[in-house]
Amino acid sequence: MSNLLLQLLALFIIFIYAQFVRAELIVHNNVSDFLNLRINRELLSNCNIFQGQWVIDPSFPLYQSSNCPFIDPEFDCQKYGRPDKEYLKYAWKPDSCNLPSRVGSVFIKKKNKSIISVKWVLPFIKLVFWVELACLVYNIGHTREAVTQSDGLDPRSEYGVTLFLYRTPYLVDIVRDKIGRVLKLDSIQQGDAWKGMDMLIFNSWHWWTHKGKSQGWDYMQEGTKVSKDMDRLIAFYKGLTTWGRWVDQNVDSSKTKVFFQGISPTHYMGKEWGSSTKNCNSEQIPLSGSTYPAGLPASTTVVNKVLSSIKTQVYLLDITFLSQLRKDAHPSTYSGQHPGNDCSHWCLPGLPDTWNQLLYATLVM
Repeated sequence: MSNLLLQLLALFIIFIYAQFVRAELIVHNNVSDFLNLRINRELLSNCNIFQGQWVIDPSFPLYQSSNCPFIDPEFDCQKYGRPDKEYLKYAWKPDSCNLPSRVGSVFIKKKNKSIISVKWVLPFIKLVFWVELACLVYNIGHTREAVTQSDGLDPRSEYGVTLFLYRTPYLVDIVRDKIGRVLKLDSIQQGDAWKGMDMLIFNSWHWWTHKGKSQGWDYMQEGTKVSKDMDRLIAFYKGLTTWGRWVDQNVDSSKTKVFFQGISPTHYMGKEWGSSTKNCNSEQIPLSGSTYPAGLPASTTVVNKVLSSIKTQVYLLDITFLSQLRKDAHPSTYSGQHPGNDCSHWCLPGLPDTWNQLLYATLVM
């Protein structure tokens, strides 16, 4: 058995996302699972899993929102009146292989043999990524009475998986000073909370674009230079470069795998995908084709540039293009008490199912 498969039996996964969240869940422990894992690994090793198309799959969705206690109202599109259901049936089909489907069952073995802890470092936009995984594993085997929600999401069951989340929208620090909230582009003091895990999954960008009341800082600082603002792509590059240095200085790649989840796109401008519609509202089917008409967002260039400069191996979960095709997968006006038209978050169940399939596929490659 390869070292990677052995590591999967005792995996400590980190996903970082503002508050610590724990969830104990299960993985199937039988010979057929490991035979399937080996076959999947051989098939996936020669496949670009991020290039493909969306196809109807009758087995989707992988769970019902009513069967998962962790979904926030703003993501539960069916509960809040979305009339169409076809968006739930789309699965990602890479051009030259098939994705493994048993996502939840890969992460955990029996509680008395091994435990997995998952910690995410993400902004709020990617909470759906963690919630989706929690729902998938919860629906493999759960005891509803054992599930609690206190100071964040806390899925627990008799099976032995723990998911940690740590929310940090910018990855770099925000400190309160006499002048206000200062975004420190060259500082990551909070990084001590990310150490000692078998896997770290990071993401950032969404909150770097916010202005006005939704902006999370008042000033930016690099060294001794304090600025009221700067080009947000430049600021993102500086902050992500600081994160890259942190990874090189603090991560032992023989013990910890590092992932960066790619940019999650929005669909607020119909002209970006060649439509006369203003935004994602009333969209019901994905785009087809091997490119997105407007191209990739400029933030992906920043991510690729920084990742290429990091000496430690970082795996890119390149979900941007395949998510760009899913103009139909947003809550739009079916977002609980969330006002307006939401074309940045994603319905659950939905697109984030695929993000977790891709994470699983990357683990077994």
